[in-house]
Amino acid sequence: MPYKRIAEELGVGVGSVHLWTSDIELTAEQRERILRRQSEQRDPEHMRRMTAASSAMRRARRQQWQEQGRSAARLGDSLHHAGCMLYWAEGGKDRNRIQFTNSDVQMLAVFRRFLTDALGVPRTAIRLTINVYTNNGLSIDEIQAYWLARLDLPVHCVRAHTLNHMPTSSSGRGRRLPYGVCTLRVNSTANVQHIFGAIQEYAGFEEPAWLD
Repeated sequence: MPYKRIAEELGVGVGSVHLWTSDIELTAEQRERILRRQSEQRDPEHMRRMTAASSAMRRARRQQWQEQGRSAARLGDSLHHAGCMLYWAEGGKDRNRIQFTNSDVQMLAVFRRFLTDALGVPRTAIRLTINVYTNNGLSIDEIQAYWLARLDLPVHCVRAHTLNHMPTSSSGRGRRLPYGVCTLRVNSTANVQHIFGAIQEYAGFEEPAWLD
């Protein structure tokens, strides 16, 4: 198999695959097979079939992860239920990434616990950014420290913030937000599809767009 395909199958980088297989010597038969596959891949019809097969495989995986979410929803865990409902109301709908944005620190704290305690997401996999409203008497470091402390996250979760040099939120009718608006992200197709499946199970509806 080519490096890229192995990487896709395992969910790792191509560089890792190259490192792991660098000591493997291919036989003449294996080299011939690779050349034959490369020739086939230049055929547009072959490429179309391969693309369709790959798309179907990825869809099947998303379906499997949604089924796992549905199964988890039937267990009746209150934190899992709360986190999924919060995500339905306030979360993004990207099928490959969890993204949750709010200014309510208590809500975000519950959602962080949902990520780590209900979904098993490591704290190190969570990314935190802030839309910072300046001129509120607080430094960016103070604002960042506020969110990290209340969400119990390490500093290396932080990514670049957005600076808004107005003292208030224009979308909130002038409501002052001294600590800004915080976003938590997790790049994980498996986990976001788990949430989508669970939401549908909890609420009793079907949303094909979340799968396709």
